[in-house]
Amino acid sequence: MYLLLRYGVALAVALLSLTAHASLQEQLDALEPGAVFELPPEQLPPLDFRVPGVTVSCHADTVIDGGGEGNAIDILAEEVTLSGCQVRNWGEDLNELDAGIFVAPEAWGAVVEGNRLNGPAFGIWLDGTRDVTVRDNHIRGDAGIRSQDRGNGIHLFNTTGALIEGNDISQTRDAIYIETANNNEIRNNVMTDLRYGIHYMYSMHNLLEGNVTRGTRTGYALMQSKYLKVINNRSENDENYGILMNFITNSELRGNVVTGVSQGQTAGVEISGAEGKAVFIYNSLYNTFENNVFRDSNIGIHLTAGSEDNEVFNNAFVNNQRQVKYVATRTQEWSKKGRGNYWSDYLGWDRDQDGIGDVPYEPNDNVDRLLWTYPEAKVLMFSPAVDTLRWVQDAFPVVKAAGVSDSHPLMSQPESLQPES
Repeated sequence: MYLLLRYGVALAVALLSLTAHASLQEQLDALEPGAVFELPPEQLPPLDFRVPGVTVSCHADTVIDGGGEGNAIDILAEEVTLSGCQVRNWGEDLNELDAGIFVAPEAWGAVVEGNRLNGPAFGIWLDGTRDVTVRDNHIRGDAGIRSQDRGNGIHLFNTTGALIEGNDISQTRDAIYIETANNNEIRNNVMTDLRYGIHYMYSMHNLLEGNVTRGTRTGYALMQSKYLKVINNRSENDENYGILMNFITNSELRGNVVTGVSQGQTAGVEISGAEGKAVFIYNSLYNTFENNVFRDSNIGIHLTAGSEDNEVFNNAFVNNQRQVKYVATRTQEWSKKGRGNYWSDYLGWDRDQDGIGDVPYEPNDNVDRLLWTYPEAKVLMFSPAVDTLRWVQDAFPVVKAAGVSDSHPLMSQPESLQPES
């Protein structure tokens, strides 16, 4: 009798809880457009927001639990605002686009602000919508899953007019992934412990400004895109690449600071061509690099595969083990209107004291190209034979291979490019 009574009480409590949660969804569905609603201070199941213009916030003790499958929250109406919620434990199926917060195509003008998300697949997915704001959210992936099997922190698919601002993202696959998404602004986000901090694919006319990546395998992966503005971002101690550009055209990179990029660890094995590169430029043309700082990395800039006709001036290349690695067939002039770049290893002079070096800076010579073409010759790097080759080509420059030349190198680092005190 006691067991039956105990079982009956438990069943009644469970049914009451289910009824309460069903009632909560009914309450949300019954809201008038423009209503303001606070979710109760308890653990809640997945929720849908179907009424346009509502503002929904969470009590400090509210937790929305996805139950380990599907989406925890679906925003399905325009101009919904969701703020201050803890969201966790949504599904992990990347093919099904499982997300902590899923913003549907019809949910244009949504605002997702000040939420804390922790789960395995995508944090916030914006699906073919427009004019969405995603601001000041704290997003963490599941560190127990291999990084390539996690979702991205914020994923923009075919999204226009979005503002992604002030988010703190860590331990997802990529922090922010932008796919066929145009005219969006990505500002002031902090991204750590990831594959890529920001990952662009097939996107145009996007602004990327004031963001910080730390300890990622690549800070900013810009691929198959054009008309990007990459302004005042930072890459700090990322592995392999600070900024990676693949098929990028007609874009601007200004005021960025990339420091401390080194080769990632691969079981102690040195891989040819795997040096840490502040910037790697592959088949990218007609871009402008101005007022950037590339410092303390294995390589400052590596250009290859037809990466020509880029404007590079008024930048600072400081204490990189190799300032430039250039693999192509045409000489590239890296100065504009009589002003080049600052090179920390420039050994020229300035007799007229105008702040511009009197002899060009040429970072690579024929020996460099020989070693790049035949990497196995690196064992001779510090041999008398290589020293003799370098002396001969300096003394008798009969054959001069194509490369980067800065005809107006700066004698001192511009004040605007000095490190912060």
